[in-house]
Amino acid sequence: MDQGKPIRKGRTQLSQVLKMAGELISVEDVTTALQIDRRRATKLLARWNAQGWINRLRRGTYAPVPLASIGQSQVLDDPWIIVPTLFGRGYIGGWTAAEHWGLTEQIFRSMCVLTTRSVRGKEQSIQGIDFFLKQIPPRALFGTKPLWRGKIKVEISNPAKTIIDMLDDPTIGGGIRHVGECLDRYLSENKGSPEELISAAERLGNRAVFKRLGFLAERRGGPEKLIAGCRERLSTGNAKLDPAVASRKLVKRWRVWVPLSWLEAKAP
Repeated sequence: MDQGKPIRKGRTQLSQVLKMAGELISVEDVTTALQIDRRRATKLLARWNAQGWINRLRRGTYAPVPLASIGQSQVLDDPWIIVPTLFGRGYIGGWTAAEHWGLTEQIFRSMCVLTTRSVRGKEQSIQGIDFFLKQIPPRALFGTKPLWRGKIKVEISNPAKTIIDMLDDPTIGGGIRHVGECLDRYLSENKGSPEELISAAERLGNRAVFKRLGFLAERRGGPEKLIAGCRERLSTGNAKLDPAVASRKLVKRWRVWVPLSWLEAKAP
């Protein structure tokens, strides 16, 4: 018996599936492309996975393995393409979006994804790709732009929404100091307008954002219309500049608690 026939047949079947599925493969793709039932499709996927032709990303989702990548843990040339399938309604944001839009020169090891799906752990590693996840409410799904990676559309927060998201939660911006640097780059290199920042902050609905934004903009000599816009929208009560950092000095003008080091040091 020619042992190569089953292999050739399997490769042919996989090629049929890939023509229809594209970069990622699901059980439905196999059933449709090969006109077989789900049981047989599931067995085929399991066999191809065992043979090293595809790699299981999560239950029911696989990625084809390029010949040059066989034996390696990471098989995707472009890990962005798996974000919509793995995390559903959401978008790439935080430090990853900041890198994409040129708001920072820092390189972060993990990809930041904001999703409406329930998140068990903020940090996940899938096939050698590290993700930092934040669950958001559906109302926060705005201010994004589509990027086409091959046949797959991936959403990413626009520059203004990226800044506002990071002010809402400095953790996804690598800490408030880095967020401040991104804001500097946004304003100095005309990545967007002050009006876009105000609009995004209003729509997001977290009034602490205006306190942080106003404080940072004034400290860095930002445009007066941005500073004034934040001042007009100050709510009662006080907020921390960065909830993750001990802050013991209240800047009453902005109703924001800041670390003493921020007042002792000159603005960057």
